[in-house]
Amino acid sequence: MSAAVFRETAAEPRTQSVPLAHVSLELGHLYMEDFEAGPERLREHFARVRPWADAVRASAAVGGRQPRISTCFLIDDYFTRFSSPAELVPTLLAEAEKAGLTIDYLARESGCAVADGIGVAEAVEHRLVESPPTGSDGSRPPAGETGWLANGERGPDAGTLEAMAQVPSWRPPAETAARRHSVFVDVELWDNRNDRRTWSCPFLAAVWQLARLGLLRHHGEPVLRPRPWSGGAFPSQWDDLPSLVQLNATAAPFSAYRTASVLPSRFLPVEHAVRVILDQVDADPGALRQVAERSAREGMAVPDEIADRASYVFYAGP
Repeated sequence: MSAAVFRETAAEPRTQSVPLAHVSLELGHLYMEDFEAGPERLREHFARVRPWADAVRASAAVGGRQPRISTCFLIDDYFTRFSSPAELVPTLLAEAEKAGLTIDYLARESGCAVADGIGVAEAVEHRLVESPPTGSDGSRPPAGETGWLANGERGPDAGTLEAMAQVPSWRPPAETAARRHSVFVDVELWDNRNDRRTWSCPFLAAVWQLARLGLLRHHGEPVLRPRPWSGGAFPSQWDDLPSLVQLNATAAPFSAYRTASVLPSRFLPVEHAVRVILDQVDADPGALRQVAERSAREGMAVPDEIADRASYVFYAGP
């Protein structure tokens, strides 16, 4: 007769669920130079976004389903600081409204690095699982040491050759999942200067996608949770604005089964890098399971691969 095994329930971390919309629609991800160009730049951006936003809504309503769609906007306050929330946010919301768009959630890019005292980007970095290319010998240090993540096999690195040593023959890099020809990408995840790590734009954008897909957890609890905005004047300092603000009290949930982003075409290489990162993230299994179970109950087809849950529209322009 086997002995009974008793286990503390509290010792098993429970993955807390988050409410999910059908689609998280990003209406913009602009840098401070875009805001510095004035309201006209914002007006032009939202005018270009509006038709594509309407198309996303129409496509989500296929089959007569009433889709739950939330909108979001990401402001770069990580790489540069310009103006203040008190000055910038009202202008942003006003220009969106003029184009017939409503921003439900406003996020600060610095919150993709650290939010509520939690090192969000660092936690995602620890969940990276590199896909070693066929025939690799492990001579190259892992991404956690180099800060670089590739979607395949890099070309040979000759390094410092000893005198009379034979120069290795050149070999091109190769994409792991190439379709006849490779599109090789090597993504810089961060750099270190003066003992300070600065996360790259693609890496923070990958964290942003994971947040919108409801897959970020810290000890089982969701991170980057929206804080309702009670109205009134916005603060004069960016650090006084929550990392993620819910501006519309009646909005659908922030996170969703799928994401759609309407962005200027200059973001195309960044988002390609985002897909490389998402393909090598070992997301919280509890969060993945919750999304799979709930989407199945709703009859929503959700791709197995995280990167395939994100879609984009890139418009030409400044």
